[in-house]
Amino acid sequence: MSKETVITVTGNVVRPPVRNRTASGSVTKFRVGSTSQRFDKDAGRWVDKKNLYLDVECWGDLGGNVVQSISKGDPVVVHGELYTDEWETEEGRRNKTVIRASSVAPDLTWGVAELRRMPRTPAVAAPEPGAEPADEQTGEPTGEPADEVGVGDYIEGAASLYELDSATVPEPALH
Repeated sequence: MSKETVITVTGNVVRPPVRNRTASGSVTKFRVGSTSQRFDKDAGRWVDKKNLYLDVECWGDLGGNVVQSISKGDPVVVHGELYTDEWETEEGRRNKTVIRASSVAPDLTWGVAELRRMPRTPAVAAPEPGAEPADEQTGEPTGEPADEVGVGDYIEGAASLYELDSATVPEPALH
């Protein structure tokens, strides 16, 4: 039986979301900072304690929605699985703590947000590297070299992940 370490963190986005393609699909990464506080009875006020900074990764539709909805400085609530990413460098073994998010939301303690449901996009399998592109009508190979740009979870090349009318797209939440 597998046990996950699940965590919920409230804080501010300290590094803006960036979306990248990987062999496993698209991932959006950002960094969240959280500062806990305690009440100082002598001073009669809340004082900051230590800071916590965590990298967050959001896969699939969540990542697409995050990159369209949050910006550096936004207060957020992040919920997901906590794990340690480890790798080797010339200086030795390195690691960092990461949240693989299952949910990301604006922290409504600090403002209001408007939710727009996004239509789900069908999953599109990425072609094998070097595979010839196929004609959209016949499915037959076109004989042209493969274009790595546009391969992955985006449909129709460089078009956005979701069809949006730019005249009705609101500003990102809490701006």
